[in-house]
Amino acid sequence: MKFSVSSLFVAAIAVQPAFGTPIKARTAYDVKEVHNVPRKWKNVGRAPANHRLHLQIGLKQDNFDELNRHLYEVSDPEHTRYGQHLSFEDVNDLVKPADQTLDLVHEWLLLNGIGEFNYSPAKDWVNIYIDVASAERLLDTEYSVFQHDDGSVLVRTSKWSLPTHLHEHIDTIQPTTSFMRSSPQKSDWIQFSEPWTPPGYTPPSNETIAKVCHFFPVTIECFRTLYGTLGYVQKVPGINKIAFNNYLNQTPIRPDIYKFLEKYRPEAKGEAYTFKSIEIAGGPAAQSSPLTPEQANGDDFVREANLDAQTILGMTVPQPVYSYSTGGSPPFIPDLNTPTDTNEPYLTWVTYVMGQRDVPQVISSSYGDDEQTVPEAYARRVCQQFAQLGARGISLLVSSGDGGVGGNDPSACVTNDGKNSSTFLPAFPAGCPYVTTVGATQQFEPEVSAYRMPGLGPDNRTHGFYASGSGFSYYFDRPSYQDAVVPAYVKSLNGAYDGLYNKDGRGYPDLAAQGLYFAFVFNLTESSISGTSASCPLMSSIISLVNDALISSGKSPLGFLNPWLYKTGYKGFTDILSGNSQGCGVTGFPVTKGWDPITGFGTPNFPQLVTLAKSAAGGY
Repeated sequence: MKFSVSSLFVAAIAVQPAFGTPIKARTAYDVKEVHNVPRKWKNVGRAPANHRLHLQIGLKQDNFDELNRHLYEVSDPEHTRYGQHLSFEDVNDLVKPADQTLDLVHEWLLLNGIGEFNYSPAKDWVNIYIDVASAERLLDTEYSVFQHDDGSVLVRTSKWSLPTHLHEHIDTIQPTTSFMRSSPQKSDWIQFSEPWTPPGYTPPSNETIAKVCHFFPVTIECFRTLYGTLGYVQKVPGINKIAFNNYLNQTPIRPDIYKFLEKYRPEAKGEAYTFKSIEIAGGPAAQSSPLTPEQANGDDFVREANLDAQTILGMTVPQPVYSYSTGGSPPFIPDLNTPTDTNEPYLTWVTYVMGQRDVPQVISSSYGDDEQTVPEAYARRVCQQFAQLGARGISLLVSSGDGGVGGNDPSACVTNDGKNSSTFLPAFPAGCPYVTTVGATQQFEPEVSAYRMPGLGPDNRTHGFYASGSGFSYYFDRPSYQDAVVPAYVKSLNGAYDGLYNKDGRGYPDLAAQGLYFAFVFNLTESSISGTSASCPLMSSIISLVNDALISSGKSPLGFLNPWLYKTGYKGFTDILSGNSQGCGVTGFPVTKGWDPITGFGTPNFPQLVTLAKSAAGGY
């Protein structure tokens, strides 16, 4: 929805006191948000005045508490409204800002010479496209170029302000203080010429599983056998759909996907060239030609997207699969100081998908960053957008991360508040209570939590630390659906790691799936890849197959999973009993019987999940 200030609007402002809510005159600016620059980032100079920004202004949602009530009622299997998801219009009406909020923000933009902007469908986000110089005047701030230790750059500020009377009407504005980079949660990739088994490995005793599940690489046939989807015939592929996200120019390569499916799911190989690629804000389309030598040897823009596409197509054919590819806007022109687009693709995707009436029932997102790189107000607002998806009956699954409780460098496990206190490092959006977070396992009978020490891999090359992401959010309190299990787990720790995590925070992950040495094709070459970026599309695929069984029986899709999961759905998962979270120089949280913050409730048993979901589900 585009809006342009006209003489009619100017006249309306001039006479507003005569017939409506008075629009206040400009008030003094006061600091709205301060967010310390995270470790590994350094200021390398002022941002160019002509660098273009896509500022996204999050307006106060008028009735989010009411939306939250609806969400929990339609997601609770014990409530009479279970499965009666809200419509596109219902959700937008609940989160639309108050008229006074819209009026005051319009006046502020007009007084600052900004006459063109557009809205999200609910008018809770305003988008403006301006240069750095204009943004600095608008927000009484200074933008700088910040460089990460890995060489990447962002144009950001550590503090910004608003007129005092707007503080209660605007939740967040980005890009300002957010250093979240939406990084793929994958650990590495390994080329191979033949399967490999480490010394001392004990294969499964179950002959059926042992025949198809090998330590390296792990294939689609293994997943389908291990989790019980083998032989399931979909009944409504076309009504039921699934999607995955791509950021940072990640691009699915159709010839790679074709070669993977040709070997591991031959009946699906044609889907490599027909799955739908949706480009948002200049994101790259799925590529129909093989990688060029320059692409293959350059920066990685392929592996995460290829992994998602290969896993989901291999698990869910003939179900329609959508690839969301989000770039940045406005059109970006690189310069010496800012060679890459530095806008917020994550928020761009959220606002885009909320504007669509027809959205796949399951979405897999394997991107995230340390929670403390994200300002709390921004994290909360994005999390509220996820609640809106859940209210509409959409399941959003995210990966838990690959660094255990905070990565392999203990010196990095410190707070970002200027005190440098020791702490574990929870991730975002993994800690948002409105998503279902997926951890990783390895081996087969039994499965254990995923962990690989740094050292030589099957290709005789050195590979880094990898452990299934684990933690408790500092931003988000423990949701009520976790009250029956998380306090008991915390109590069982007997004080271990006190002061390093938030005992009252939202614990994650909720579930787990295989996440080590996935069979994978890159640059038309057989390879392997690991990470919760693998676990998330795998779990998403299984949830989508459960939806097929529900929809074909006249029942609603699962939607927001967690209230159902914590009340009854957990019975359809195999409990993982061995492992630790690792990271920050310690062994970390232990895997235990029942829920734990490394593997959640465990790994899926598809036939049991279908039975449980059907017994709980409501009809359309």
